[in-house]
Amino acid sequence: MTPHLHLHLHLHLHLHLLLSITTILTIFITASSSPTTDPTILLRVKSEQLTDPFNRLSNWHLTPSHCNWTGITCSSSSSVIAVNLDNLDLSGPFPSGFCRLPSLQNLSLSSNFFNSSLPPSLSPCSHLHSLNLSLNYFVGNLPDFSPEFTSLTSLDLSRNNFSGGIPASFKNLVSLRVLRLHGNFLDGPAAFPDFLSTLSHLTRLELAYNSFPPSELPSSIAELTNLEILWLTQSNLVGSIPPSLCSLQSLTQIDVAMNSLSGEIPPCIGNLTSLVMLELFDNQLSGELPESLGSLKSLRFIDASQNNLTGNLPESLAALPLVSLNLNDNYLRGKVPEVLAENKNLVQLKLFNNSFSGELPTDLGANSKLVEFDVSTNNFSGELPSNLCSGKQLSQIIAFDNNFSGNFPESIGNCSSLGYVRVGNNNFSGEFPRSFWSLPLLYFAELTNNHFQGTLPPAISDSQKLTNLEISGNMFSGNLPMGICKLKELTVLRLNDNQFIGELPKCITKLKGLQSIDLQGNGFSGEFPSNVSSWIQLTELNLSRNKFSGEIPSQLGDLPVLTYLDMSENLFSGEIPVELTRLKLNQFNVSNNQLEGQVPKGFNRDYYVDSLLGNAKLCSSDLNPLPTCHRHTPISFFLISFLSVFGFVLLSSIFLIYITMMQSKSDSKKSHPYKITTFHRIGVNEQEIFSQLVDENVIGSGGSGQVYRVELKSGRTIAVKKLWGGIGRDRDSDMDLLLKSEVETLGSIRHVNIVKLFFSCIGEDIRVLGYEYMANGSLGDVLHGEKGGELLDWSQRYAIALGAARGLAYLHHDCVPAIIHRDVKSNNILLDEKFLPRVADFGLAKPLMRPRGILKGESIGAMSRVAGSCGYIAPEYGYTLKVTEKSDVYSFGVVLMELVSGKRPNDPSFGDNMDLVKWITEAALESDDFVEANKLVDPRINPHTCNYKEIKMVLKIAILCTSANPVIRPSMRRVVELLKDHDAQASVTK
Repeated sequence: MTPHLHLHLHLHLHLHLLLSITTILTIFITASSSPTTDPTILLRVKSEQLTDPFNRLSNWHLTPSHCNWTGITCSSSSSVIAVNLDNLDLSGPFPSGFCRLPSLQNLSLSSNFFNSSLPPSLSPCSHLHSLNLSLNYFVGNLPDFSPEFTSLTSLDLSRNNFSGGIPASFKNLVSLRVLRLHGNFLDGPAAFPDFLSTLSHLTRLELAYNSFPPSELPSSIAELTNLEILWLTQSNLVGSIPPSLCSLQSLTQIDVAMNSLSGEIPPCIGNLTSLVMLELFDNQLSGELPESLGSLKSLRFIDASQNNLTGNLPESLAALPLVSLNLNDNYLRGKVPEVLAENKNLVQLKLFNNSFSGELPTDLGANSKLVEFDVSTNNFSGELPSNLCSGKQLSQIIAFDNNFSGNFPESIGNCSSLGYVRVGNNNFSGEFPRSFWSLPLLYFAELTNNHFQGTLPPAISDSQKLTNLEISGNMFSGNLPMGICKLKELTVLRLNDNQFIGELPKCITKLKGLQSIDLQGNGFSGEFPSNVSSWIQLTELNLSRNKFSGEIPSQLGDLPVLTYLDMSENLFSGEIPVELTRLKLNQFNVSNNQLEGQVPKGFNRDYYVDSLLGNAKLCSSDLNPLPTCHRHTPISFFLISFLSVFGFVLLSSIFLIYITMMQSKSDSKKSHPYKITTFHRIGVNEQEIFSQLVDENVIGSGGSGQVYRVELKSGRTIAVKKLWGGIGRDRDSDMDLLLKSEVETLGSIRHVNIVKLFFSCIGEDIRVLGYEYMANGSLGDVLHGEKGGELLDWSQRYAIALGAARGLAYLHHDCVPAIIHRDVKSNNILLDEKFLPRVADFGLAKPLMRPRGILKGESIGAMSRVAGSCGYIAPEYGYTLKVTEKSDVYSFGVVLMELVSGKRPNDPSFGDNMDLVKWITEAALESDDFVEANKLVDPRINPHTCNYKEIKMVLKIAILCTSANPVIRPSMRRVVELLKDHDAQASVTK
């Protein structure tokens, strides 16, 4: 090979190598600059924009195919067309990187914890067909939508924390069929901006539960000719229902409940022949129900309750195949049409709080599977329909406060689905069905003030769920069966004013949950059970007007919360146990028995005289007219002593009368009349109270007044709140409304976990309220104040949680009407000397349903005041300005978190943009073992008492209670069940 050829080959090889390298680099550069592949985009979003604490996206890696990854749907060409990451506990900012997927049509991130604001413009996502960001924590304004969004058909931004108005750029969504914005904090110029009427393809419009200013439904709504669902609940609508709404022939659902709509229901509503659901409840609608409603042949659900409707129930409406007919809380009258009984679909019938009269249709329930039946507080007469449970689904019968008569239907005694029965204050008579007492699901039975006869059979033991047995004011007779001792859930036993006889079963003391026992006015005899120490929740025991004999059990004095004890008009003998003086009794009566011996020192006061009379051998050294306990003196000495005392008393009386008359004349211009109203038997007068309202007796101060510790002459210690200021000229001033709300609420409540209001005293320049004294102050004081070291035992904290929950559950579920507290917080949960809790401070409380006779718009409580305290206010209050029982549930959830963590709701240690709810909720997301791993438990709790499984369960209940969505929160009755249930942790996580 010549040198020249060698050189040529060498150069050729170098050139070939250089060309190969250049080609490889070109290919690499070209690949790098080409559009990123779908898997690469997905992985980049996962690493840069998603927080995945539970590793739900663990299968997102290069192999196998990305089309098999969690939440990913591909086309036949393996292009990603849908990303659905619902309910995976993800968080972080809005993952806008997903919009770089060129073929993506549907993006759904619902039910996660995303908490950022959205970009002002979502232009990169303009190719989407569907975008769902519901049930997250997104904040800030709604995004603008540019004209490029021609493909978007469904937009769901509901149940977030968006604020501001609905941008006018929404009119660019020309293909939009579904728009869901409910459950935010939107406060734009109107609930229904006019420009939304340009979205002619809309089939579903949901703007409910926002804080829009008062606005009317515009007549332009008629342009939405394809609209099927209109949901505007609690959107601050005012004015009347526009007749233009009647032109929307495609409508299947209208929900404008919980607004301030007025005027009549337009008769043209009968034109909406496709309508399935019509929700009008809680407005100010008036006039009669239009006959044209009978034209809605597709209608299945109608709720026009809580309005001011008058007139009769139209027969044409009653003839419809309705599933639910709710007309309660109106002013309707007349008879219920017979045709209603022919309905084969009827499941729910609620007609309570009206003025209906006459007999109910005889065959009501015979042709349908009725579940809920409530016709209470009307003027119905005749017999209760016997076919109510023909469908074997009936769960409740509520018919109290009517004029029903005749026998209680035997068929209802075989209704195994029945759980809740209230038929008190009627004229029922005859033998009550024995089979009723063995219903397996029965938990509430109230039959008071009728003429029922019969006995309680041993089979009552089969009603294992029974909590309330209230049959007072009837003619029930016979012995109380042993089977009653198996009712472990029983809390209220009211058998008073019947004809029961015989001894009480001794095993009744095994019912540890009893809170109230009323047996007065019967023929019970024999000795009362002595081993009553298990009744630690008992607040009321009334045995009066029976034939009980033997000694009064001394163990009654050990019951921690017993405040009402009446054993009068029996045959009790022996001495009054000195142990009873340890009780804090509002009512004490042992008169008209056969008691003897000396009155214990604690009862040796004038206040108790009437409660001791009628016991011939009972004596006292101080009380007249009881006999003296001193030894008899010779008759001459007795006469001399008597005359001396009589003379002294006579002269003293004359002198005192003279002084009193003179003082009365001189002070007549200075006197101020006071009105004292007592709610429990307690001896007080204004001078005794006012003399102790001094600085050294102050034990607390708050927004409504100052609280004093007052010692009564009877030996009882009470707490007295003196409201700020005097009686205002404006009767609806805040303080007057607080006083009215507190008195109306607490004056009639009797529950072991609710503070007792003893009296109110109102004068020209002063207003005071007297309560039972709580030695350990408030839960807030104990957790966060100087007493912070006293509540170290977890079992105590758990007992406080359960007790407070029971108090709130009583308000929500057992009061009629139900009561919303509206200011649940640790400072309003008071603790007695044994740390047993009482829910207190009802200045903001309100009834859940307005009382009869109060028209819409009239004041029924302190409604104008801000409801709640910072850190405890449910998030929906910000956009609805209304509270429900679920608002109390949220606040109670915060209290549960306080009990576990020992921290305030807005503890400074959290820093900015963090509170107790968010802190604990995020900790729960980070680890399944969040209780110990994140040190959420108050370090002051004695570690030897910590039950971490129980603490974790309580925190899970707290997280459920503080859900941003009120619908998800449990009822307070359910909260009590969860706290009581040893398997509650499993129940919560299901």
